[in-house]
Amino acid sequence: MGDTTFAAATGTLGGYVAEPEGDGPFPGVVVVMDALGLSDDIRRQADRLAAAGFLAFAPDLYSGRGLTCVMATLKASRTGKGRAYEDLEAARRWLLDREDCTGRVGIIGFCMGGGFAVQSAPRGLYAAASVNYGELPKDPEDALAGACPVVGSYGARDLTLRGRADRLRKALDRHGIPNDVKEYPGAGHSFMNEVDTPLPDVVLRVTRFDHHPADAEDAWSRILAFFGEHLAQPADA
Repeated sequence: MGDTTFAAATGTLGGYVAEPEGDGPFPGVVVVMDALGLSDDIRRQADRLAAAGFLAFAPDLYSGRGLTCVMATLKASRTGKGRAYEDLEAARRWLLDREDCTGRVGIIGFCMGGGFAVQSAPRGLYAAASVNYGELPKDPEDALAGACPVVGSYGARDLTLRGRADRLRKALDRHGIPNDVKEYPGAGHSFMNEVDTPLPDVVLRVTRFDHHPADAEDAWSRILAFFGEHLAQPADA
């Protein structure tokens, strides 16, 4: 497990790889960072996937390219367009090229990364997607036609994404896409992330950006079970 670099169409980017114990091969997962970048928190999320038997790779979509890149990446997560998708595809190919990858790859994202995960679900590239408090495409019922199986987790106290869990579930159900979408009544935005911040806990609670360990654990249990069913199993299982 550790930091690395990889080649993308937009240049050489940084990333973090977390490898399961054993010889494999293992199903792969592209781990998409939140707006804060490739933080220690995102590395811990990748480590958790590796501990469960998934070869996890978190690309650094910023890679020191400045504020313009940050703003363009944020926009891409909401519009479904932009060079960040080329970088994510390079990360997916990086996993596929490894001998210890089964050839089945999923995607997981948090906040901004959740937007990338849901935008990527209908592109025919992934076996499963985990969307964690990510913004939805416009007209999700149309945009998500043909999506891979999706597991989604949202907080009911999240003022920025009200109603998204229900909209996501309805869109997936309309197309008969396997899904497990849950909204946690006591959680807000970023409830699965343990972000180091100088802000007092009371500020995070008031703004509804605080970590909720119990809900986070439940969400992870659902994600790993869903990935075990739709990603770890052979395509014809």
